[in-house]
Amino acid sequence: MELLQNFYLFRHLSDKQFERLKEISHIASYQKDTILFFEGDKPKSLMILIEGTVKVYKTDQKGNSVTIHRFFPIDMIAEITNLEGTNYPASAIFETDGKLLLINYEIFKEEFLSNPKILLAFVKSLSKKIKYLENLITTNMVMNSTARVAKFICEHSEELSKLKKSTIAADLNMTPETLSRVLKKLSILGLIKKERDEIIILNPDGLKTFYL
Repeated sequence: MELLQNFYLFRHLSDKQFERLKEISHIASYQKDTILFFEGDKPKSLMILIEGTVKVYKTDQKGNSVTIHRFFPIDMIAEITNLEGTNYPASAIFETDGKLLLINYEIFKEEFLSNPKILLAFVKSLSKKIKYLENLITTNMVMNSTARVAKFICEHSEELSKLKKSTIAADLNMTPETLSRVLKKLSILGLIKKERDEIIILNPDGLKTFYL
């Protein structure tokens, strides 16, 4: 828990408040491929990912998984459902072993969200995720495959080493074959380099010319 004292949501808590937070929280461990929640489930806790990777997805009419977002530590997951009291609009699964900090939201709302600094941090987190969804819609509806791949590589530079090419293709809603062709093109242009299964960025400004 002490590692979370610098997390943006808790940064302004007094020592007494942080001790109270620990009283209404617990850490839960999950194995890879564990379903965190299904679309339509009712949220029970405020969830903060502290270890591992969680994928939020929807399933289309053909049963295909469409990735909506991927969470890495440390971040809140689906907090808008807590704030609005609504059911989860998508499903979530652990892609690796991981851990969550689970906070009793009803107590948190009553005792902590009255703090303007905490409420502001909460709203900023929501705003960030809304912008991500707007970006996702723009990427999928407007950009061609090369622009989408270039944008993904630039915006996920820190996570590229953790992501398989099949995962990237699924996130971009394209076939692995299409992704391979685009990566080959970017490699020939000298914008990226492929070493085994890792994508290394050589010219970020060159990549940005495809989507800016």
